[in-house]
Amino acid sequence: MSSRLLAAALAAGAILTGCQTEDIDVDSAADEQGAQLFAERCSGCHTLSAASSQGSKPEGQVSGGERTNGPNFDTRKVNSDDVLFAIRNGGFSGAIMPANIVVGEEAEAVADFLEKYSGDEQETGDSSNDFGSGSTGN
Repeated sequence: MSSRLLAAALAAGAILTGCQTEDIDVDSAADEQGAQLFAERCSGCHTLSAASSQGSKPEGQVSGGERTNGPNFDTRKVNSDDVLFAIRNGGFSGAIMPANIVVGEEAEAVADFLEKYSGDEQETGDSSNDFGSGSTGN
C-alpha cells in the first residue's frame, strides 16, 4: 500500500512541476487560457517565457540538443496552423510528442497563444514559420 502512495505522490509532483502559472505574462484573458494550457501540457518539453516554461533542459541550456527537448518558442516563430498540425499529429516527426495533448477549443487556444507570443526573442533574423525545421525534438 505504501508503494502506491509513493507512486501517487511522485506522479502529482511531476504534474505540478509543469503547472506553474504564477509568472505568466500575457495581454488578455484569452491569451491567459492558452498560456495556462501551454504551461500545463507543453512546458515539460518546450520553452516559452510568456508561459513561464523552461522546457526539459537545465537553465542556460535551452537551445538545440536532445530529442526530449522540444523547440524553444522564445526563438522559434510559429503560426497557428502549424501548431494545430503538430498538436494533432504528435509534432512533425511523430517520434516524441504525444498527439492530441490538447484538443478542440483548448488546442485552438494554445495555437493562437503560440502564434502571438512565439519568436519574441528571435536570433539573427530567422523568421522561419516551419515548426519542425531543423529541430531534433518536437
